[in-house]
Amino acid sequence: MFDFIPPAASDHADTHGTLPQSNEFLRALQATGQEPLVLDRLKNTVVLRQRFWGRIDVAMVNRARLNSPSQLLNLLQEEGLRRTPVILSPETPTPELGDLGALPLVSPAHMARVDLSSSPERRRAALHQKWRNRLKHAETQGLRLTRQNMPVDPNHWLLTADHAQQRKRGYRSWPLPLTLAYAQMNKGKAKLFQAFEGKDPVAAILVLRHGRDASYHIAHTTRRGKELSAHNLLLWEAMSWLSAQGCKSLDLGLINTDDAPGLARFKLGTGAELHRLGGTWILWPPMGRLLAPLARLDRRMMGA
Repeated sequence: MFDFIPPAASDHADTHGTLPQSNEFLRALQATGQEPLVLDRLKNTVVLRQRFWGRIDVAMVNRARLNSPSQLLNLLQEEGLRRTPVILSPETPTPELGDLGALPLVSPAHMARVDLSSSPERRRAALHQKWRNRLKHAETQGLRLTRQNMPVDPNHWLLTADHAQQRKRGYRSWPLPLTLAYAQMNKGKAKLFQAFEGKDPVAAILVLRHGRDASYHIAHTTRRGKELSAHNLLLWEAMSWLSAQGCKSLDLGLINTDDAPGLARFKLGTGAELHRLGGTWILWPPMGRLLAPLARLDRRMMGA
């Protein structure tokens, strides 16, 4: 455990590709029988369709850059979604959604992103001191590291360990069939990094590549792996390999200092920058004009 002041959230224009809006994710969705809508005129924005309680259709737009929310609304209406509720979770703060009558549901969270474009020396220098010390410790433990394409095997030890961890801690991640479909439909884009002490696996990380970016998807470390600082070594290895492959950034996921402070410190210890997302909104087009005055009251909470 270590304490430090996290880096300030980046305020530059975001140019990174997000996993939920990637062609790779789209292929995985289609392979599991889903039929998302793709808005070609809005940079191929992916719109998921789900039905709740067997009768309510809802459209969802996750981590898209909504430079023109009104254009998105017009395109959805052209696609026959004029009366369909839309849940919007933009990649960056988009308070303009309030002008359209979208109501805030969840205030913006932050995610951690590692810049992979710099040299190995600069990335190592950017590590927090205690994170770097753990990396040095792991490098002296004689661990054997491997890298391979993720096997399309629901019984792989990493997947079963992650499922058990989700149940224990009470959270949910991707459905297992979606993870396996991603690996199957995107050859070479789901990379499994493992650390072994002798023949025993002590840690593993699954990284998903999409375009010129990547996302930290699943990870697990055994008790022995924690003693050996294996997670630090594996993540460093993954970052180094991704950088050598030309990846621009690694998305480490959400930062939750309330429920998972240890994981937050681990992620930020990599030298990652904080990136503020746009929160979650709901928009029901037929009520947009009526709800716009109410929605504007929360612009400060949902803004940049």
